[in-house]
Amino acid sequence: MAEANNQASTVEWAKQKYNEQYENWMPWIEDTFLKYFTKDNKASYSTKEQLDKTKVTGVDQVDTLQDSVHSTVAGQVGQGGLLQPVGDLVSKEGINRTERQGKDDQGGYLPTSVPGLSGLTK
Repeated sequence: MAEANNQASTVEWAKQKYNEQYENWMPWIEDTFLKYFTKDNKASYSTKEQLDKTKVTGVDQVDTLQDSVHSTVAGQVGQGGLLQPVGDLVSKEGINRTERQGKDDQGGYLPTSVPGLSGLTK
């Protein structure tokens, strides 16, 4: 009986560690993929994805026009866009923190880039 309980606790420990590593690494992997294989960051990718859901017609010409407008709008917060710094900030401090239940990539809740908060981050 004790051995079965020990195996169950080992499995639970392994699940917990897996979830912790997934929470730490997956946002970084997604960011890296988007950076090297697309012209998006998470903010522009999410924007484009949401705008694609708003197509109003089934007419090919209108859908093509909407796709172009959506790409232009989303591209402004993506790599090389006018609002890229905003998109990068939203990606890092908004979307990634949401994926990590409010924590940053260091595991703290307060931004480490703000002077004077470095001792309060964990």
